[in-house]
Amino acid sequence: MAGFSRRSLLRGVLATGAGAAAAPLLGGCVGFATSGTSGLTFLSTQFTPVEEAERFRSLLRRSFDAEVGYVTSDPGQFTTQVRSQVEAGNVRVALLGGLHGDLAPLAPDCLTDLTDLVADFSALGWPPEYLELAKAGTDRTWYVPWAQASYLLAAHVDALAHLPSGADPEDLSYEQFLDWAVNARRANGNRPMLGLPGGPKGLLHRFLQGYLLPSFTGGQITTFNSPEAVTAWEYLRELWRNCAPASTNYDFMQDPLEAGEVRFAWDHVARLVNVPKREPDRWRMLPAPRGPKGRGYMAVLTGLAIPKGAPHQDQARRLIATLSKAQTQIELLRANAFFPTVRTPIPADLPPAIRLEAAAVAKQRQLPGALLSLPPVGLGSREGELGKAFRDCFQSIVLGGADTRSTVDRQTGVLAKVLAEAKVPCWAPDPRGDGVCEVG
Repeated sequence: MAGFSRRSLLRGVLATGAGAAAAPLLGGCVGFATSGTSGLTFLSTQFTPVEEAERFRSLLRRSFDAEVGYVTSDPGQFTTQVRSQVEAGNVRVALLGGLHGDLAPLAPDCLTDLTDLVADFSALGWPPEYLELAKAGTDRTWYVPWAQASYLLAAHVDALAHLPSGADPEDLSYEQFLDWAVNARRANGNRPMLGLPGGPKGLLHRFLQGYLLPSFTGGQITTFNSPEAVTAWEYLRELWRNCAPASTNYDFMQDPLEAGEVRFAWDHVARLVNVPKREPDRWRMLPAPRGPKGRGYMAVLTGLAIPKGAPHQDQARRLIATLSKAQTQIELLRANAFFPTVRTPIPADLPPAIRLEAAAVAKQRQLPGALLSLPPVGLGSREGELGKAFRDCFQSIVLGGADTRSTVDRQTGVLAKVLAEAKVPCWAPDPRGDGVCEVG
């Protein structure tokens, strides 16, 4: 998610004070430098800010009985260096942590088969769709689901009064969502109460990729040019007529929600977390609506993996088991605001915003028809080009009033060129397949 640091937003909510500790041995380290590290080396694309890395190191010291050197890396270096070490037969890293998009491209050639480990701890209750992702299109498991984040609707109780008759706010259809926006606008003197993050740094493209199009078409890329996709874009054009005009400037929806400019909105959990902070009883966190093909939702999934040929494999497996315990995952939620992937209740002493979001994230995934989507996988630095194609569709069709079919056709060519040059397979909800992902 370019343009913002999720954890920095949450720091004020969940900071434990551990970040004020003395500078860590490897604090702020970026890249693959492991000099000065003894014991098991844990390389990760997560918790890169110094304070977050130190809080996680503190968690490791409390939770694990052996020395762990936690080293952070940017995703590009992460993939390149893991491949080069494995191919050279000189692997110095024992454990890897990263997004699905960081780990899946390394499987199976550069990762150790963890099928037995996942089977041993199956009682922890990892979601089956996450375990399927961890197979990276094979019949083996290459990483263990670690932590997650997602996107939700936030709504003030005043806005709920304008829901269409009989609508369940936790199980809305997209038609009901539109009716809600229309009712609210009319009841508010023709001033829209719905907002979407369409600003320069907003995450509207994630709404298009992970929510709207999958819900209407069942896919993200393989159905991009389908008749159902045209219907989805025309739906969005109508919904946008009932959104606050300033939505084209909104980057973080918690700001206009707190200011009362809008009363309900969709965004990443990190960009909504401050909304219920002052009046938690006056806010609701809700699952995204469902469409004709299901309830599209996007999960930001992280995992733990072991490089092929890595040292300290027994310790690495024990550390994965430790980090998969419900208690440890709750500690990670407290420290760095990553939600658990294992089945566990959320403690009552967590901030209200986190408890509301945790419940809504779990419900969104568990509701009938839930359709998991992922951010683009394997595109690296070219991911921005993919997001731009979705945004350009939005600009032309929704804001510019261009013909929907011809606009979608034009952007289909853009997507096809990016994917062909990147040579990557499809990602959820599209079938992964064996070859290059094709726009359909």
